[in-house]
Amino acid sequence: MTDAARPQPESDRKVPKHAEERTPVVNPLMYRLVITATYLPVIFSDMHLEIHGRENVPPPGTPLVVAANHVSALDPFLVAKALPPGRYLQFMAKKELFKPVIGWIIRTGGSFPVDREGNDVGAVRTAVRILKDNGTVGIFPQGHRGGTEMQGGVALIAAKGRSPILPAGISRDEKRWIVRFGQPIEARGGIKATTEELDRVLKTLAQPVGMKL
Repeated sequence: MTDAARPQPESDRKVPKHAEERTPVVNPLMYRLVITATYLPVIFSDMHLEIHGRENVPPPGTPLVVAANHVSALDPFLVAKALPPGRYLQFMAKKELFKPVIGWIIRTGGSFPVDREGNDVGAVRTAVRILKDNGTVGIFPQGHRGGTEMQGGVALIAAKGRSPILPAGISRDEKRWIVRFGQPIEARGGIKATTEELDRVLKTLAQPVGMKL
């Protein structure tokens, strides 16, 4: 038997490049607990959540990218609460949040880290795997709170995961937080065109109900 044909020891075998990558799994109990706990500041501040456009959300069991503007630390939880039952939102969250305890809670809820300082290919692959498992990925295309420059990563992930993009506008108006879902956008016209369309739609949805640009 030649060396080429001889079975290799387990330790010498080449492991596929992404063999150890795993799709983040949502723990439904932790997910609901986090959403309930993070809604308490809204209640205690005598505010409420107003939801518009829920009929635009595709049914559970289909891949979906939710793209929202970013105005506060509560945004991921407000969008998650606004979604219909059956949709578990797995956010692409900045890696700085994944510290002991809080990081475990975030991961148990199904979200995953992204390095915002560079081109995080690993985070993109994770998002695509979630979509291929018919999951729901949440992304802030502006990158950070108060950001104005749209990133093309949302359109890229949606195209690779063969998923529509659901725009979600978040705004605050006196005693109400408002989440407005727009019509899903298909990522078929190219990354640049899809990003520009998403930018236009989010600017409209981010205005409190009753206001115009």
